[in-house]
Amino acid sequence: MRIMINYEEFSKSELKVATVKSAERVEGSEKLIKMAIDLGDEQRQLVAGIGKQYAPEDLVNTQIIVVANLEPRQLMGIESQGMLLAAHGSEGEPILLRPDKETPNGSQIS
Repeated sequence: MRIMINYEEFSKSELKVATVKSAERVEGSEKLIKMAIDLGDEQRQLVAGIGKQYAPEDLVNTQIIVVANLEPRQLMGIESQGMLLAAHGSEGEPILLRPDKETPNGSQIS
């Protein structure tokens, strides 16, 4: 069932461009990757379940889209300070959403 939200609720989301500065697998997990990201005016740490589809070294220096104002969450004891956006592929695998051109870090998605 689809949950509908109004524009005001959606507009509270801060979707921004970030560059992955470093990435490493989370010990004890097949899927989790811990990343340091640059949001332009700040550096953050994200943890995402994309490790079966993406190698950490392939993520470094790539741009991603993140939800920047999401409350931090603990994943396997590591704080994730946001969420990257990904589509679900035909078999449920994550496909990262990325700008098609280099974009300044921190750019707002609208």
